[in-house]
Amino acid sequence: MATRLLKRTGVSMDVCEQLKRHQIESCKDLLSLSPVEVMHAAGMSYQKASVLLRTVSRAVAPPVTTALELWKQHSCFSTSLPALDKLLRGGLPCGTITEVTGPSGCGKTQVCLMLSVLATLPKSEGGLDGGVIYIDTESAFSAERLVEIAKSRFPGYFSSKEKVLQMAGRVHLFRELTCQDVLNRLDRLEEDIIATGASLIILDSVASVVRKEFDTTLPGNLMHRSNLLGHEASTLKYLAHQFNIPVVLTNQITTHVGGQGSDGESGLVTAALGTTWSHSVNTRLIVQYVDARQRQILIAKSPVAPFAVLNYTIEKQGICIDTDDSQETLYEGTDPGLQPIRVLTGFNNLTTSVDCTDRERPESGTVNFLKPAHNFN
Repeated sequence: MATRLLKRTGVSMDVCEQLKRHQIESCKDLLSLSPVEVMHAAGMSYQKASVLLRTVSRAVAPPVTTALELWKQHSCFSTSLPALDKLLRGGLPCGTITEVTGPSGCGKTQVCLMLSVLATLPKSEGGLDGGVIYIDTESAFSAERLVEIAKSRFPGYFSSKEKVLQMAGRVHLFRELTCQDVLNRLDRLEEDIIATGASLIILDSVASVVRKEFDTTLPGNLMHRSNLLGHEASTLKYLAHQFNIPVVLTNQITTHVGGQGSDGESGLVTAALGTTWSHSVNTRLIVQYVDARQRQILIAKSPVAPFAVLNYTIEKQGICIDTDDSQETLYEGTDPGLQPIRVLTGFNNLTTSVDCTDRERPESGTVNFLKPAHNFN
């Protein structure tokens, strides 16, 4: 990828240092120059400058692979939820982006915390035996809750304080509260992955800072937002593929103007950021309400899994699939960008329609999302 640092493409450190004096640090910086410009900046001959450009160009070009190679490399990250793993044919696919979207209080952050614990576990325990890079844009991360999930879900393994501390030390938290901060972090993420030995990247949430900073009713903002999201998606896809690790994002909800809710009212609650963004993720899991305590996971988009629904609750040990269901419930799928999402507008009232004038900020309308029965965010 063009944002890769030159020193990660085999360019000698002496040349990298020489180019850095001219603010040329990434492949993109170099490839935007002509051979003559590179010759002057690097202090080398025209022939060597041309060779350098070809070498860096080949390094960032997408590699050609066969279906057989992909088949052999296929690996998944188990969610520790057997019913969900079965549908996803092993779990969350490594090397791809998985999005978890849904209304506030449905457990998106709980999923992220649970996956963070799982990633640090040894491979013999079903984990990835690596670190976690957790980018928090909503200040929703809770170290206390992370430890609680670890000790409650795996009491045998986390029976000693030493293992709990080791787990917590492998989860690297970055709080990025603006779009520029998130972009800067993503551009440095390749080095962070190497330094921390990360085997999982979490961005919670992708929509938060974008929706706060971009008013899409103003001219030009929608295009700028689309460009920013496209840059984020391409960077994360590259990192997921380059290191063959899973990337998990959370997303918020919005009102699809012109849609029809189940009660016939206009305004359908769907995932935020639009249809174009929905096609940037490889797997989309939607979480929604059934009632004040019970929730559902919908597989809305997957290259391997059918459209399916699983009921779950949020417990002390994290997400728990309802074992009373003998099998998963299949449903008729639709465009993942228009999949209706159920929210709670009252203690006994489920709806897919909301009265909201701001289609990019449904939380500012008349919807009152219920907090979970357990006091988990």
